Amino acid sequence: MGSKYALLGNPNCGKTMLFNALTGSNQYVGNWPGVTVERKEGRVKGYKNILLADLPGIYSLSSYSLEEKISRDFILKERPDVIIDIVDGTNLERNLYLTLQAIETEVPVVVAVNMMDEVRKRGDRLDCARLSALLGVPVVPISAKKKENLDHLLREAEKASGRKTTPPSYGIELDSALNAIQRAARCSRCEAVGIFEGAPPPCNLDRMLAPFGEAQERQIQLASARYEKIASIINESFHPRRRRGASAAERIDRFALNKYLGYPLFLGVMLLIFLLTFETVGKALQEGVEWLFQGVLSPLAANLLSRLGAPQWADSLVVDGILGGVGSVLSFVPVIVLLFFFLSLLEDSGYMARAAFLMDRLLGKIGLSGRSFIPMMMGFGCSVPAILAARTMESERDRRLTILLIPFMSCGAKLPVYALFTAAFFPRHQALIIFGMYLFGMAVAVLAGLILSKTVFRGQKAPFLLELPPYRLPSLTGTLRLTWDKAKDFLTRAGTLILGMTVLLWFLQQFSLSIQPVSDSAQSILANIGRWIAPLFVPLGFGTWQAAVSVLSGFVAKEAVVSTMAVLYGADASGSLIDRVQQVFSPAAACSMMVFLLLCAPCMAACAAIKREMNSLKWTLSTYLFQIGTAYFCALLVYQVGRIFL
Repeated sequence: MGSKYALLGNPNCGKTMLFNALTGSNQYVGNWPGVTVERKEGRVKGYKNILLADLPGIYSLSSYSLEEKISRDFILKERPDVIIDIVDGTNLERNLYLTLQAIETEVPVVVAVNMMDEVRKRGDRLDCARLSALLGVPVVPISAKKKENLDHLLREAEKASGRKTTPPSYGIELDSALNAIQRAARCSRCEAVGIFEGAPPPCNLDRMLAPFGEAQERQIQLASARYEKIASIINESFHPRRRRGASAAERIDRFALNKYLGYPLFLGVMLLIFLLTFETVGKALQEGVEWLFQGVLSPLAANLLSRLGAPQWADSLVVDGILGGVGSVLSFVPVIVLLFFFLSLLEDSGYMARAAFLMDRLLGKIGLSGRSFIPMMMGFGCSVPAILAARTMESERDRRLTILLIPFMSCGAKLPVYALFTAAFFPRHQALIIFGMYLFGMAVAVLAGLILSKTVFRGQKAPFLLELPPYRLPSLTGTLRLTWDKAKDFLTRAGTLILGMTVLLWFLQQFSLSIQPVSDSAQSILANIGRWIAPLFVPLGFGTWQAAVSVLSGFVAKEAVVSTMAVLYGADASGSLIDRVQQVFSPAAACSMMVFLLLCAPCMAACAAIKREMNSLKWTLSTYLFQIGTAYFCALLVYQVGRIFL
């Protein structure tokens, strides 16, 4: 049988980075709290008999939040062979609280003091041998980022397996009380601690607990005892360098967190990212990929099929259907990857956590806290992990409201739609228009949140406490890995779901309801389907059957919208998709369609995530209809106003 190790630690201590380094996985790593919301497992490289579990980052094992419950249940019910407790060496006082709780479980513990490279860089000194003696467990200094000392850590974990751990002492009075509870309740030290803090005991212990007051008072006494022990441990083992004046991070935060300068700075940074993505580097790369498909691969495929004597339908399927549909989506991959890369740089640097702190004031107006900003920002990549990230919120009210608002954030799959329409109608202001779409989505989310918090979601917002991570120079390897993680899903869907939908749409466009080939696509199965729903979109300015079918495909996957348009508009016409869009849409209709696709219900995967997290079909359907209704109203407004000015 193999061994099972648990990775335990505070949020943003480098736990997931260590998991990736030990297992070779590519789990999402970010320089902000709350990245890991589920338990993840993997085999350790070179130690295939060791299964490593990456638990959600938590501050305590007290089981108040969902992440704490996941971690506590795993440790107490599944009893891993070893707990590897990752401690941030630059913030020992906060991290060692969880360490003491881990030792209380009596599961063998090995402490991995991470970020030792930063500790040394700051001129601080940590005596790991002394720290080990004071805690009573092995302590290994490591750097997960630089992969320093990881083999030593695994060797110490192997040695610790099966070794009995002595619970920490909190003074004669508390130790005596905990020992008495253990004897009376016939339980472990960890269970005795839980009973002391207020968990229901298996027998009557009122007389035993009475001298220590009510449960809340006992919790405070035990927490105070832990912090006193931590202070003593740090005093003996940690030797900080004396510092004079404000640090570089404090000087930066004077601007980044300023209530007057912080918002313009955030908007300026985001605008710069969009200009780089859509006006300079990204635009050149996009045109290069577009030329590759339209100028090289499509003529090459047509020539090859002609030489092979392939029938006309095969030529149409490959050139107009597959290469035209999938190629139109893949041509936008460079701008998507570039946007994800810049956002990953911001995450890794620590700036995004500052943005969340800054947005707490704004989100407070709609009954939410800055904690909602983190999953909402993740929604710019993909709604599915963003919806899952809402688990970190302690308030059920805040969690449900945040999940409902996340789809208003513009995910990466919608970028090809914006890029297509802005290139067709607003080429000189492409970056500004797309930046405006992102801001518009955020504005609608704020307005919708304000209305909902006064009606459906009445109540007080949960208090917002956020640890600001240190500013760090982004790791190129980590940033590229994070960018790849975000772009991989888009590419996978383009190669599977979009390809399948493209072939299906081509078939439906080539045959009539009687399954006979048609020369005019207006007589096809697809045209008949489109004509049934097209009247709904006439007030929005795009009431053709082709546009209606394109919108319909977006309910399956937003990436499919552009590929659908490429098949429908490009199958019987020459020229690029941009040329065809300019012929059949007006500028106002283009803006209307962008707004509708920005705000309407998310893809099927995101809807499934909403159903899973809401745990209610009623809530899921209500969310779905609310988003469609909001999208329709806003698109109608944009089109009717746009007709006057555009």
